[in-house]
Amino acid sequence: MRRHPRHSLAAPVLRLTIFVGRELWHHRPVVHEIVRRAHRAGLAGTSVFPSIEGFGRSARIHDLGRLRLAEGTGYLVVVVDTEDRVRAFLLDLDELLTDGLVTLEPVEVIGRR
Repeated sequence: MRRHPRHSLAAPVLRLTIFVGRELWHHRPVVHEIVRRAHRAGLAGTSVFPSIEGFGRSARIHDLGRLRLAEGTGYLVVVVDTEDRVRAFLLDLDELLTDGLVTLEPVEVIGRR
């Protein structure tokens, strides 16, 4: 397994958060492709979190109380790296994301192990 070198995050750091549903990319969940592209791009870190409850543009509340767990409600994909690297990665997302919300927030990294 290829290991990425430890990144120095001394430059300004951004958190990219992608709110995405259960869309598919070539018959696989789009979140898998986002993580693989982030890994190939050598980004410092990426995590995927399942959404348990929420609402968005439709204003309809989605929750697991009304849905089977396997169906879920969507995901949050979080990427953290330097501003330059995150902004460059945004170009990789254009063809993947047909719906959802993408946000950028500056973050302060206070520790890394």
